[in-house]
Amino acid sequence: MSIDKAVLSFAGVMVLASLGLGWFVSPWWLLLTAFVGANLLQAGLTGFCPAAMILKKLGVKPGCAFT
Repeated sequence: MSIDKAVLSFAGVMVLASLGLGWFVSPWWLLLTAFVGANLLQAGLTGFCPAAMILKKLGVKPGCAFT
């Protein structure tokens, strides 16, 4: 799995988890969904992604978007 796929998979899991927590626990968990969306937007515009940097240090092979 490349960094690109790992970042997108992690973002998807975080969005689904926060939606579930927002539905069953507290609507305040929806702020996590907003944070993930804002982080994806800024990563798309700037190319800077903290999750990609961490995955790179963990040895995940680079992809096309995050090298």
